[in-house]
Amino acid sequence: MQGYLYERPPLNSVQFVPAPPADGSARQQADDAASDALRPLEGTARWELAARDADLSFPSAASIFACALGVSVSDSETPALHRLLQRSLTDLGLATYPAKKAYQRSRPFMTNQQAICTPDDRALLETDGSYPSGHSAIGWGWALILSQLAPERAEDILSRGRDYARSRMVCNVHWMSDTEAGMAAGAAAFAQLQNNALFQATMTAARSELDAQTLAVPNPQDCAEEAEILSAGR
Repeated sequence: MQGYLYERPPLNSVQFVPAPPADGSARQQADDAASDALRPLEGTARWELAARDADLSFPSAASIFACALGVSVSDSETPALHRLLQRSLTDLGLATYPAKKAYQRSRPFMTNQQAICTPDDRALLETDGSYPSGHSAIGWGWALILSQLAPERAEDILSRGRDYARSRMVCNVHWMSDTEAGMAAGAAAFAQLQNNALFQATMTAARSELDAQTLAVPNPQDCAEEAEILSAGR
């Protein structure tokens, strides 16, 4: 879907995120250690959640932050919020591509030759640079947007945003530094969106939806299970 910032070029992330770690550097050693520490999660419930987090198609992507937000987001119940997430996804993700194309970093699974949680995506991921993480940019950008809409739930939303970025490491498709750079790119795109009139108008409409008292809420048992899974994988 066309983003809010379609009339302007994507942010040049090469200029504001550092270069990826060099082979053998202390930063790469930290990436290696972080990746190795998460390998035991393969096949667990956290691995399965990482696979679900990887799906950014709608309507499934609308449920990623449902438990943290305390609202079931849908095109029928919360159309403005649903549209806000769909359109901003493009802006947040595109902010990573100047750096992705410039660095063309290899992904962890290409180095460690281990499984990934979305095997059907393997061929595509091999041709798409690892640094920065586009999913992390989108997840963190959404966390910032939703925290602005529902400040009373900001801590839960931001925690889910960080766990969302961590899912990319659990999945063995991104290094830790990829996710950190992705979150930085997402935050930069979020800042740029603050100056867009249509984005702000949609935010106002989404805020009004969240103020309604009759919104559907996610299943409490499902949310308790998600919280337990995320806690075990930190």
